[in-house]
Amino acid sequence: MIVAVKTNSKKKLFIRIASLLAVVVMFVFYYFYMSNEFTSKQDTDANEKIQAINKNAKLEKSKKLERIIYREIETAVDLIDQRNILNVKIISNRALIVVDPDTNLDALKVRYGSMALIKKGIKDIKIAIDLKYIIESKYNEK
Repeated sequence: MIVAVKTNSKKKLFIRIASLLAVVVMFVFYYFYMSNEFTSKQDTDANEKIQAINKNAKLEKSKKLERIIYREIETAVDLIDQRNILNVKIISNRALIVVDPDTNLDALKVRYGSMALIKKGIKDIKIAIDLKYIIESKYNEK
């Protein structure tokens, strides 16, 4: 037969209080650690959202500019007459249009004036339309 005698010693009471205190301290440290992790996660999520918004705004701006340029070149091609066009390129902030040498450019001269630089050659006529001012006026208009 085994007999166990329970005594209320101060040593056991001290060990229980110390272990309970250690558990409480661990929970406090865990709480602060998790709150820091949560705030850092929220900050990174907010930064990612801001970057996504900036990226979308940049894409929208580029699409809008592309549409403006496309419509302006389409207008210029319609003024010249599409049958006379040999080549259309965009180089930096100018639209370069190459047309047949016997093309009537009066409508283009009236529309663009000094923004259209015209160089006549034997084989073709090269027209450089400055898009910078056109884009600025149309972009600010909308």
